[in-house]
Amino acid sequence: MAARPQGPFRCELLGVVRTLGTTPVLRGVDLAIGEGRFVVLVGPSGCGKSTLLRVVAGLETVDEGVVRIADRDVTHRPPRERDIAMVFQSYALYPHLTVRDNMAFGLRLRKTPEAEVQTRVAEASRILGLEPLLERLPKALSGGQRQRVAMGRAIVRSAQLYLYDEPLSNLDAALRAEVRIEIRKLHDRLGATSLYVTHDQVEAMTLADDLFVLKGGKVEQSGPPLEVYERPRTRFVATFLGSPPMNFIDGRLEGAGESDGLRFEGRGFTVPVDAARFGGRAARGMTVTAGIRPHDVTVGAPTPSAVNVGTLEIELVEALGFGAFAYGLLDGDARFVARVEGSFPKVGERAPLYASPRRSISSTASSRSPHRDDGSDGAGALRPRRLRAPRLVARRDDGARQRACGRLALVPRRRRARPSRSSRRGGGGARHQERAARRPL
Repeated sequence: MAARPQGPFRCELLGVVRTLGTTPVLRGVDLAIGEGRFVVLVGPSGCGKSTLLRVVAGLETVDEGVVRIADRDVTHRPPRERDIAMVFQSYALYPHLTVRDNMAFGLRLRKTPEAEVQTRVAEASRILGLEPLLERLPKALSGGQRQRVAMGRAIVRSAQLYLYDEPLSNLDAALRAEVRIEIRKLHDRLGATSLYVTHDQVEAMTLADDLFVLKGGKVEQSGPPLEVYERPRTRFVATFLGSPPMNFIDGRLEGAGESDGLRFEGRGFTVPVDAARFGGRAARGMTVTAGIRPHDVTVGAPTPSAVNVGTLEIELVEALGFGAFAYGLLDGDARFVARVEGSFPKVGERAPLYASPRRSISSTASSRSPHRDDGSDGAGALRPRRLRAPRLVARRDDGARQRACGRLALVPRRRRARPSRSSRRGGGGARHQERAARRPL
């Protein structure tokens, strides 16, 4: 079960299951959002994060489980009764309405007095810096300005919960960084409770108070962002968070004692291990997989506390402006990435690797219960091909039953027979044969 934040909960999901056709999308998800917290759902495409957000919003139904918002069971209530505000990925602005009217649209739909509408729009536009743009149409705005209008339309609601469905994915890198900062500042200013969906780990790490990593419709790990980054519980989490991704090396724990003076050895890579970091689980003789962050191992000038841990055969140096990473091989065929310090090494050079004993090993997994590369639970990576379910259309049942319960029956749709080529031409088969008989031999 996912770790819960302390204090009262603004939103709770308990055992939520959602299946589309024969495909399970959410597999018993538990989620708790504390009062005033900024919670981020992160994961690869298809992991179920957007579906989970739509379940909270009431745009998707659940097959099992409970959804609670502000201590109310809203599992089967429509969106308008959940008191939520949502910012969509595609802005969803009305092109014929001005910025002012777009922001006021939801309030007017709820019959809010016009004086209060104008007050809320003015306050939201002041917070978001939209005051000079209130009379413009959306086509006269940049992408960042449109996204701020979409956010303004949400915050004028003063809702119980704010939902963000990948709101920055349509923006370029510079605008993404700018709007990301604005979203976090807005959250802190309003003291709101927010649920944010993204596949971008930078957004997730910088925005979140609590981070939930999803994979295959399940929560792999949850907690404060730095805790999840520093102590991943599964190989998937370790690989997904961090760029470049974590290095993995198979080896053994060696040393003079059971826990004191331990070192990891594998594929020509040797580094001291801080046994206390692993709560007594690390012991001499264990076969383990070590996870090493590229940022914790350097090629080039060592720091005073660093030790030489191996040699890297350089294949590529990636210069990023603020730093650089060297990609290469350990022991001839084990791929490894390390941070470059000082002058850049040359391709083909065998360069020494340095690491700090307390920073180098990020995670270990015993061979008795290894983490699978595919993140599965051991059931196997190969799955039988699923047959496509028949397409369904709504058709009214018999009149008596329809009048009694007002339901629709779902039945397979019958395909209409396609007319023959001759009938489409308008000639017909008999007419074609008659014309052929009149032709001279």
